[in-house]
Amino acid sequence: MNLVIIGAQWGDEGKGKIVDFLAAESDIVLRYSGGANAGHTVVIGEKTYKLHLIPSGITHADKRVVLGSGMVIDLESLFSELNGLSSQGINWQGRVLISGRAHLVLPRYRDLDREMDSKRKLPIGTTGRGIGVAYGMKANRDGIRVVDLFDSSIWEKLSAEDRAALEPFREKVREMVVDITYLLDKEKPVNILFEGAQGTLLDIDSGTYPYVSSGVSCASGAAIGAGIGPKDIDRILGVFKAYSSRVGNGPFPSEFNRDRDGDLESIIRELGREYGVTTGRPRRCGYLDLAALKYGCLTNSIDALVMTHLDVYDEMEEISVCTSYDFKGKEYFNFPASLEMLEGAKPLLRSFKGWRQDISGCRRYEDLPVEAREYLEFIEEYTETPIDIISVGYRREETIVRKDP
Repeated sequence: MNLVIIGAQWGDEGKGKIVDFLAAESDIVLRYSGGANAGHTVVIGEKTYKLHLIPSGITHADKRVVLGSGMVIDLESLFSELNGLSSQGINWQGRVLISGRAHLVLPRYRDLDREMDSKRKLPIGTTGRGIGVAYGMKANRDGIRVVDLFDSSIWEKLSAEDRAALEPFREKVREMVVDITYLLDKEKPVNILFEGAQGTLLDIDSGTYPYVSSGVSCASGAAIGAGIGPKDIDRILGVFKAYSSRVGNGPFPSEFNRDRDGDLESIIRELGREYGVTTGRPRRCGYLDLAALKYGCLTNSIDALVMTHLDVYDEMEEISVCTSYDFKGKEYFNFPASLEMLEGAKPLLRSFKGWRQDISGCRRYEDLPVEAREYLEFIEEYTETPIDIISVGYRREETIVRKDP
């Protein structure tokens, strides 16, 4: 079965843990979009792996991982990450494959990325990794693909600066490059786990434009970003947190407000370790936005949801969720496209009683406190989508599977 894992919020939903957890049943784990701006954390036993470009399935010794054609790849960052994995005992040789059609992020793109963001009327708060520049070059047909490293007619036209930056990696990359389309066709039937980057609300088309990433974060990008057809996708899982978070600038209707919510944001941030894996920046936190989550379910045709970070609420007496918005005295249930509405909307909340106990040891749905189950079932009812998997801690084993995906 070919399974797509996407973020249903603004990224940082815990996709890395879920991909690692589900990778055991897959043959190949494939990233189909994004670049080193992504940050996935995988905790196995006492070891923590922080990944940016490499798919989270790399921690499974018998799995191959693929960097798909929809990605933009910084080779310096890639090999730095691979060397880091080697130092942690991960043998990746022969298991990391790269689509020749993926585009490259050149070192000069990083400075250009930061410069462009500083000059925008509406600064996005980019990670400064050159991702937007690389996607812009790609769209303008001025980009450099991985396969172009070995085309002498293209290589000779590159500037001396670009050649000097890429030369150390040319031969290292050569043995990793494959044509993903033909590889996957040749090996059918094969179980592929597609790992998305960022989240639905950061998607270039479906997100809170212009405060979005430059790549396709939605499930619809999985096929084209992998080099396969849409009929090859069997199932789509959407990952979301028990609350919401966002990095960088942009509208966030359910964001915690100190006047209304006191120190709740700082409490959630510390309990949930809400700091960017890539930048280290503290994430903005807020109530779970069900209107936004419902939008994510519709936009991605999500078959089932995966909730993470439920344990963060273990000590809360009360838990609230955003069910709709107030904008200029009117109630809205749909997640708006209008930037004016998103920035001016006030969250309308519904509260639930907390459970005040440690749930990290729960392994069956029935083991969860009744209050937690009521919270989960309300979300299912609102989104009209089942929650099949629930994460109750950072470790791989701290997971409840209600229905095998």
